[in-house]
Amino acid sequence: MKNITFAELELSETVLKAITEMGFENPSEIQSESIPTILDGFDIIGQAQTGTGKTLAFGAPIISMIDTENKNIQAIILTPTRELAIQIYEELKRISKYSNVRSLPIYGGQSIDKQIQEIRRGVSIIVGTPGRVLDHIKRKTLKLSHVKHLVLDEADEMLNMGFIDDIETIIKATNEERQTLLFSATMPRQIKKLAEQYLKPDNKHIMVLKKSMTVSLVEQYYYEVQNNARLETLCRILDAENPESAIIFCKTKRNVDELVGTMQAKGFIVEGMHGDMKQSQRMSTLAKFKSGKLNFLAATDVAARGIDVENISHVINYELPQDTESYVHRIGRTGRANKSGTALSIVTKKEISKLKQIEREIKSKITKKPIPSMKDIMAAKSQSVISGIEDILKDEANCDKFLPLVETLNKDYSLERITAALLKDIFDREVSMDYNDDSKSLKVESSVRLFISVGRKDGINVKLLLELIDNTSGVNSNFIGSVDILDKFSFVDVVENKVPIILQKTSGEKYNGRRINIEIAKGRNN
Repeated sequence: MKNITFAELELSETVLKAITEMGFENPSEIQSESIPTILDGFDIIGQAQTGTGKTLAFGAPIISMIDTENKNIQAIILTPTRELAIQIYEELKRISKYSNVRSLPIYGGQSIDKQIQEIRRGVSIIVGTPGRVLDHIKRKTLKLSHVKHLVLDEADEMLNMGFIDDIETIIKATNEERQTLLFSATMPRQIKKLAEQYLKPDNKHIMVLKKSMTVSLVEQYYYEVQNNARLETLCRILDAENPESAIIFCKTKRNVDELVGTMQAKGFIVEGMHGDMKQSQRMSTLAKFKSGKLNFLAATDVAARGIDVENISHVINYELPQDTESYVHRIGRTGRANKSGTALSIVTKKEISKLKQIEREIKSKITKKPIPSMKDIMAAKSQSVISGIEDILKDEANCDKFLPLVETLNKDYSLERITAALLKDIFDREVSMDYNDDSKSLKVESSVRLFISVGRKDGINVKLLLELIDNTSGVNSNFIGSVDILDKFSFVDVVENKVPIILQKTSGEKYNGRRINIEIAKGRNN
C-alpha cells in the first residue's frame, strides 16, 4: 500500500477535509495499514514507535465511524500519562474539526467535578489515564456499556506502570462487541497475553517497528567513560556540542532529580520530568521546553512518552535504557520530519557489550567519539562568542554608549588586553566547569568519595547540598562530580585536593539543627 493518498482510504469527507488542512497528503506506513483494517471492523495490534503517526492511524477511522446522533460514549482511548492524553485529545480535535464529534480528556490532577459536568453535556470520545477512568467508573459517572471502540495506546508503558488490573477492570466495563485497538512500541509477553484474552480471534497484527528500528537521519555516537565521570562528560558534551535543545534520559526518577540539581548549580537551563511530579509542574516544564525557554529536559522513559516536541536536536542517554526497543524509542525523539538529529550515549566499559548488542539489533552503526577536550570546548565556544559579539557590534547606537569606558581603560591598557580580559570573562561564564584537560581518561582516581551524614529526610537535595558545601568551605560545584542523596545520608565525589578543606570547614557545621559529619566513604575504590 505504498504511495497511496488519504483520499484512497475511504475516510469520511469531513475527516479528509481536516487531514488536508493539517497538511498531510500521504499516510505513514502504520496509517496506511491500520486505517482500512479498522474501517473493516477488525481488532488490531499496532506495533510502531512514537513519531510514526499512531494517533491519526486510529483517530481518523474512529471519528469517521462515530454516529453523531448517538449521545452515548462511543470510543474510549486509554493512555499511560496525562501529557499523552492531552496530546491525543488535541490531535483528535484537529481531525474532527469538521465532524461535530466531541472528545474529552480525563486525567488526575484536574477537577473531577468539572470532568463530570463535561461528560453530562455529551461526549463521543473519552481520552484518559487508567486511574482517573476507573475513578469515574466507580463513581458511576462514566458509562462504557455502549462503547464501540476501545484503544489502548502505549500499552507496554501502561503495563510497566502497573496499570494491568485497572485496564482489565475498564475493559470488562465496556461492550463485549466493541472493536479493540492495541498500540504498543514493544511487544512483551504481558501484551500478547492481554491480546489473546480481550481481542477477537481474527485480530490483525500490524508491525512496522522492525522496518524502522532506527531513524535513518539520526547520527548515533557514544562516549566511553568511568562511572563517576558521567557528569563531567555530559557537561563537556553540552559545552562542545552546544545543542539547541536536548532530552537527557535517566533510568530513574531519583537520578533525574539529582542530575537536574547538579546541572542547575553549574548554570545549565534545565528542568526534570517524571511521574512523581505534580501535573501542573510537568505541564509548565513541557510548555517551556516547547517554546524554547528551556534548553534541556532530563526525563525518565515513561515521562517522555507524552512529549511531542519538534526540532529536538539531540537525545542524550546519560544512562543506557534496559532494552533495544527503549533505545530506539528514545532516539526517535530527534531526527523527525525529515530533519537530522543526533543521539549520544554515555557508557562505561561494562556497558559496551550491551551497546554492541543494540548496534547489532538495530543494524546501524553507533560510532565511538572522543570525550571533548578543553581545546574542543574552546573552539566550539569561540564560534558562538564571536557570532554574539558580531551581532552586538552591528548595533552601533548601543555600542557607542560604552566607548567612554573603553577610553578610560585604554589609558592604562592596550585595546588588545582589554578585549582579551572581556573575552576571558565571557568564556568563564560560558564554560560550565573547571575541567581537568585529561579528557581521554577523565581520571577518576583524582576524585574522592565522601560520606555526609544528612539525607533526604533532613530536607536536603542536590542543589542545597552543593550550596552548603560552597558556603561553608568555598569549594564550588566545579570541583564536585556525582552526588547521591539517600534517605539518611549522602555521597559526594570531590576532586582530591579539595577534600581536606571540606573535611575541615564543612564537617561539624549544622544543617536544620543537626551537626554534619563528613568522612571519606568506605568500601569503594576512588
